[in-house]
Amino acid sequence: MAPLSQLPGVELPATFGEIDIYVFDQLLRGHFDQRPRVLDAGCGDGRNLMYLLRRGFTCFGIDRDPAAIDRLRACAAQLAPALPPTNFQAGEIDHLPWADASVDAVICSAVLHFASDEAHFDRLCSEMWRVLAVDGMFFARLASNIGIEDLVGAAGRCVLLPDGSERFVVDEALLLDATTRLGGQLLDPIKTTNVQRQRCMTTWCVRKP
Repeated sequence: MAPLSQLPGVELPATFGEIDIYVFDQLLRGHFDQRPRVLDAGCGDGRNLMYLLRRGFTCFGIDRDPAAIDRLRACAAQLAPALPPTNFQAGEIDHLPWADASVDAVICSAVLHFASDEAHFDRLCSEMWRVLAVDGMFFARLASNIGIEDLVGAAGRCVLLPDGSERFVVDEALLLDATTRLGGQLLDPIKTTNVQRQRCMTTWCVRKP
């Protein structure tokens, strides 16, 4: 039996933190290898940034919860002390405090489904796209109606999901249209996980050409 510290269930979280498995997939496939400046939009306390901070990436984060940003700043001060605390900001994603083309990758995990309507969704996407540099990667994971259309109806609006949560839901057509309007190219096919018909979560990954 391996020592406790070498067990996969202990060793991997110690290395990668509580990273979203779909962000981890992008790491495994090399999509962050040439994209050293990473913004986590809706970062919470930074679970998707911990590995990147340890590896010397220039990380940024924004979240509407000031307490979560305080926790992230404290972690970043230990893991990447050269980064200024101002890289992590409390605020809204539709008013990002960073310049055009200032990051190489944007992570937006489980956030866009809090849009109030399709116009708000478009504003959020446009603002994240604005700060993304050429050849940058925009990664989003969000609720969709794909596979549960019969339970929740049409996309492009807020709906009550079978799991009891209210979310703005997308479908393939909406995401493809958004990709075109942004001027992007799909980096991966659109992928959806159906969680026993209680909710469906879709991964949308776009390159800025």
